[in-house]
Amino acid sequence: MRLKMCSIHVKDPASAHQFYTETLGFETLMVMPEYNLYIVKDPGSNGGNSGSVGLLLEPSDNPIGANYMNGLHDAGMPAIVFGVPDVRAEYKRLTALGVIFQAEPTEDPTGISAVLDDGCGNFVQLHQD
Repeated sequence: MRLKMCSIHVKDPASAHQFYTETLGFETLMVMPEYNLYIVKDPGSNGGNSGSVGLLLEPSDNPIGANYMNGLHDAGMPAIVFGVPDVRAEYKRLTALGVIFQAEPTEDPTGISAVLDDGCGNFVQLHQD
């Protein structure tokens, strides 16, 4: 058994797809605009049976999903955590692209992390691998 797909509720899946691919650097796994279906994957992964996990950019048109997304955002809590080799380098790269962070990277007993606003309704934590 393996993790095949997870999801994150977003306000607009098409806009989220653009941000997650063009800004964060994920690759498209599947796009079906007629169904409002957008799935991204880790850059460089082959998908299929390679162990790559898809991230469904799920529409928040369901009240339960919208309440969950908005509740996390209002509380300032990340909806998901992405691993990166160098949080400080990603912070610098992404702030240069206009991405808003809650604060500069911090270090604690769990490692180095920073939290960004994806502009799609979520805070996303970057954690150093």
